[in-house]
This record gives sequence, structure tokens and C-alpha cells, in this order.
Amino acid sequence: MATNASNQRLATDSFKLGFLGGFQVMTLTYRLASGLQLASFRSMKTSLFLLLAACLVSVTSVADPASATAPVVLFDGKSLDKWEPVDIGGSGSVEVQDGEMIISQGESVSGAIYKDWQKLPTTNYEISLEAMRVQGVDFFVGLTFPVNDLKTQLTLVMGGWGGSVTGISSIDGLDASENNTGTFQRYKDNTWYKVKLRVTPKEIVVTLDGKEVINTDIAGKKLGLRPGPMESYAGLSLTTFMTTAAIKNVVLTPLPAKS
Repeated sequence: MATNASNQRLATDSFKLGFLGGFQVMTLTYRLASGLQLASFRSMKTSLFLLLAACLVSVTSVADPASATAPVVLFDGKSLDKWEPVDIGGSGSVEVQDGEMIISQGESVSGAIYKDWQKLPTTNYEISLEAMRVQGVDFFVGLTFPVNDLKTQLTLVMGGWGGSVTGISSIDGLDASENNTGTFQRYKDNTWYKVKLRVTPKEIVVTLDGKEVINTDIAGKKLGLRPGPMESYAGLSLTTFMTTAAIKNVVLTPLPAKS
């Protein structure tokens, strides 16, 4: 009987030890699995965070006008919704006809300002357009544009001072007829001319039908609008002086900054 009791206690103790050992193994296994799951969850959370951050950077880059490189159509030939005609007294009308912006002859300067000009680049960009003098004997393109900051603008004048002077107003207080950008070009009525203006921090370049007509260094120079009527068209604008003009295909293209 003693032997049987002893054997029974031994069996009971072995069962307890086996049960406890199995429980410990199960506990250890669960902890290991939990640790792996936690590590996996943390890794997944980190990956999601990085993905979200990348998406935010991507969205920010697209939304930032300064980082945009796609051309901006300033005049689409359909409406003047993006433009604000300005009448300084005796100015001609500005209308859309057959896909063209028609700036009619007035008693002085006539034209319109691009409404969102403050959202556009102020340097490292090109503006291209096509223009035609319909009637008149003075400038049929007065393209006012920002240079390096929103407070500084210049004007590309084509056909001024009797119909031929082409240049930039004003540099060091001198307008297009007085500074070294002024050249004489022969323009014909009812003839389209392709114009391209390039603005960088150091220079301004203008081509007329693919031929360079202006290339001037602006670094360290005093830049500003010619005092008088042109100050009413500050920003980015298209104007004429006592002349009717047709303008189309007005596009601004950002340029990569030079290193």
C-alpha cells in the first residue's frame, strides 16, 4: 500500500511538473509571438508614416507655384476672365475676337492686367506671344512684367516713339528710347510677329521672330516702370499706345534656375 501511495504521489508530482512546464513553454511562445507581432506592427506603422510623409511632400510640391515647371497659358483665346482691362481716361476697349485679344486704339495707353500675376514667377521664366499691329503709329506691344520680386517691373516696348523703337523701360532711370536696349525695328501692319521674353536674375533677353534683339545685363541696376500712365498697369500687363493691336498665344514658361 505504501508503495502504491508513493507511486501515486510521484505520478501526481510529474503531472504537475509537466503541466507547469507546458504552461511556461506556452507562455514563452505567446510572449515571443506577441513580441514579433508588436515589432511587425511598429514596422508597419513606420512604413505607413513614411508613405504619408511622402504623399504630403508630393502634394506640397504640386501646390507650390514656385516649384511648378509646367507652362501657364495666360490668354486662352476664349475669354478675358483672367484679365482686368484698365481705363486711365480715354483708353480703348479690350475684347476677344476670333481667339485674339484686341486692344483698341485710345487717346493714351490702353490694355489689361493679368489678375493672378502675383502668383507667377518673378525670375527664371519666359513669356511668349504673337502680336500684330492693326492700326496706329506707336507701340503695339507694351508687355509689363515682374523682375526678381513683386515690387519691381519693367516694360518691353515694341514699336514705340513713332512706330519702330523696341526696348526695355526703364533701366537706371532711362526708358527704351534712351538706354542701351533700344533698337529700331520695322513693323508692318496686319503682320504677326512672334515675341519671346526671357527673365533671369542677371539678364533679360528678347527675340523677335527667332532673332535676338535685346540682351541686357540687369544685375546691380536700378529697375522700374517709366513714370506716368504705365504705372497704372503695374504687375503683368499688355498695353498699346494710341494703337490697335491683336495678341494671341500668350504663355509663361518657368525656367530652371542656373547654378
